[in-house]
Amino acid sequence: MPQITIYSTPTCVYCRMAKEYFKKSDVAYTEHDVASDLAARKDMFDKSHQMGVPVIDIDGKIIVGFDQHAIDEALGAKK
Repeated sequence: MPQITIYSTPTCVYCRMAKEYFKKSDVAYTEHDVASDLAARKDMFDKSHQMGVPVIDIDGKIIVGFDQHAIDEALGAKK
């Protein structure tokens, strides 16, 4: 199973969409709330070079925003 980390904020609609997609697809992930966790915010910025959320790290592949096609591709899904 790939290592998945999602950097999000509680009010982000696209963050919720990404997390719902992972849950629907039965994919485990680790979540970091960058609104309250300064270390996670720095980590997110170091990986993506921006402050927009969500930032999704799938085994080192960085996806900014809820891009279902890019997520599926990173997970190796055949669509």
